[in-house]
Amino acid sequence: MAAGTLPRLLIDVFSIVLIDLLLAGDNALVIALAVRMMAPEQRKVAIRLGAAASVVLRVVLTILAARLLGVDYLNLMGGVFVIWIAVRVLSDASAPPPVPEARGRLLDAVWLIVVADITMSTDNVLAVAGAARGSVPLIVFGLCVSIPFVIFSSDLIARLMDRYPAVLYFGAAILGRVGAEMIFTDGLVVRTFHPSETLIYAAEGVSILGVLAVGRFLSVRAREKASVPVEALHGR
Repeated sequence: MAAGTLPRLLIDVFSIVLIDLLLAGDNALVIALAVRMMAPEQRKVAIRLGAAASVVLRVVLTILAARLLGVDYLNLMGGVFVIWIAVRVLSDASAPPPVPEARGRLLDAVWLIVVADITMSTDNVLAVAGAARGSVPLIVFGLCVSIPFVIFSSDLIARLMDRYPAVLYFGAAILGRVGAEMIFTDGLVVRTFHPSETLIYAAEGVSILGVLAVGRFLSVRAREKASVPVEALHGR
């Protein structure tokens, strides 16, 4: 082994792991929101399956990271999808406590996790690809190391949402910000509108308020619809 090879390898490994830990927070949050309405046991299964599938796909994307730089609409579509997830979970906020779900619900949650994780992972993919210097073994190692962190964080956040409902709104607000940032940093949007930093901050604020307002409205409307049959029965 050439002199300096081992220290460089250790530095690269440490850099990749640190990047994964720093950039995985948003991914853990979206996973927690996706599985919030599931029963505890199915929630664990969905988190593990979704996280594992996402990492496998991320390995492939990281190896092809150079091509991602020229893909328009990736961040744009991903941002819209993330905002939709935030509104969806808030609209379900008034739903009854989770009960055991059918297999279709589990597969739906896994699909949601995978798509959301991949669309939000461009920064992870490009950062890891740069730190790995094109080494496929390093890419695979770094991304696999992130699995336990994402799984633990997702389960912890989901539990906090069950216990403290305010965390749900805080998480949805974060996703609203992330979604707006993804939209306004998409290659096509940047070339077409040349958004300033101030405009991006303003768009993030509008997105946060919009997610909270629309999600709250849909939640209240769902609660009112659910109470109609009960009131009708009492009126008989």
